[in-house]
Amino acid sequence: MTLRDRLLERIAASGPISLADYMAEALLHPTLGYYTTRDPLGAEGDFITAPEISQMFGEMLGLALAQAWLDQGAPAPITLAELGPGRGTLMADALRATRGVPGFHAAARLNLVEVSPTFRAAQQRALKGFEVTHLDTADALPDAPLFVIANEFFDALPIRQFQRGATGWAERQVGARDGALFLGLGAEADQPALAHRLDDTRPGDVVEHCAAAPPVMAAIGARIAARGGAALILDYGDWRSLGDTFQALQGHDPVDPLACPGQADLTAHVDFEALARAAGPAAHTRLTTQGVFLERLGITQRAQALARTLTGPALDAHVAAHRRLTHPDEMGSLFKVLGVYPGTAPPPTGLEP
Repeated sequence: MTLRDRLLERIAASGPISLADYMAEALLHPTLGYYTTRDPLGAEGDFITAPEISQMFGEMLGLALAQAWLDQGAPAPITLAELGPGRGTLMADALRATRGVPGFHAAARLNLVEVSPTFRAAQQRALKGFEVTHLDTADALPDAPLFVIANEFFDALPIRQFQRGATGWAERQVGARDGALFLGLGAEADQPALAHRLDDTRPGDVVEHCAAAPPVMAAIGARIAARGGAALILDYGDWRSLGDTFQALQGHDPVDPLACPGQADLTAHVDFEALARAAGPAAHTRLTTQGVFLERLGITQRAQALARTLTGPALDAHVAAHRRLTHPDEMGSLFKVLGVYPGTAPPPTGLEP
């Protein structure tokens, strides 16, 4: 039985389900979920992330965390963590770039928050020679100074969608009709979690709410505020959610997100305001575009240094990778960066308070 068939049976038995329930099943079903059954990255997969585009991305982020560690007095031991590390490429590049920072590797205890068995195995291979602790959730991170990266982690967390009506909010839900899944509207109701959105929305506007994100950020913010550290959150989205951004990719092309559950990557844009608010007692930076952030860290100088050893197609690919990561027409403006840090310390390099 396919996951689509299971969902049709569930809806027939108990009625429409939330978009969050649909995403959770499609992405994380133990035997039929997208992330639990495959490696979706790369040219042969469905999408590609910044670490897979160029080693420079992980190098820049690793050095930014190492500088934050130095700025806070080089505490030891520390938790060096990544949420949703994919194949482990980013962390491997970050560790290579920081091996010359005296004491950083000796202080670091490597923790990866990952639920996919496929990705856990790939991370072990990429980080061979390092002791890796895998965790299922962010709240299981050790109580220690925390230096953490989350690149394209929050966009895959399940969301609910609400459409503003005349008297309240109607939830967009997944239902079934003629053997197919479709999005419909539930009854209007009060939504206390969206009370702050009444001032900037109008009837007909769609707002997305990710209930899973704030607890993750709360766990990170609490550790950083109490013990020190820094978090770099990189994803596509903006300061505040507005509009329908639910989408699916299959074979690098957009597809109907309800057509083949478990067979396509599902994501939605990140509401960075909600993340910043959830970080609690920790301070947060202004939202910065990825291109500006990487340029401030010196990615162009690094690109020029690497280019000296390249010719022909390899050089062309390298130049294209730099452009893709930084140019406003590519990932440079679509992706944003939020930093979280203790209020007693300077913000992470490349970001402004």
